[in-house]
Amino acid sequence: MKTDEQRIREFAFQIWESEGRPQGQHERHWQMACKLAEAEAEAAAQPQPAAKPKRISKPKTVPLSEAEQPALLKKPRAPRSSTPKTPKL
Repeated sequence: MKTDEQRIREFAFQIWESEGRPQGQHERHWQMACKLAEAEAEAAAQPQPAAKPKRISKPKTVPLSEAEQPALLKKPRAPRSSTPKTPKL
């Protein structure tokens, strides 16, 4: 299986740069790039499974006890009076 040489060059260059541009590692970088390009080509050649539509289910409703119900559903408290109370003498 022959892969595109330009893609291998790009991979090798990226590997070389990511390792800090070391000298004398071009053969190892080229081999790594060949493996990456082959893996990329194989992944592109494999048919992708058809996407299944996601099924949206209704949430299950469980009745809550009175203690578990949110405060918004409970009867509101009576408002406090705005006049200050004076102590009785």
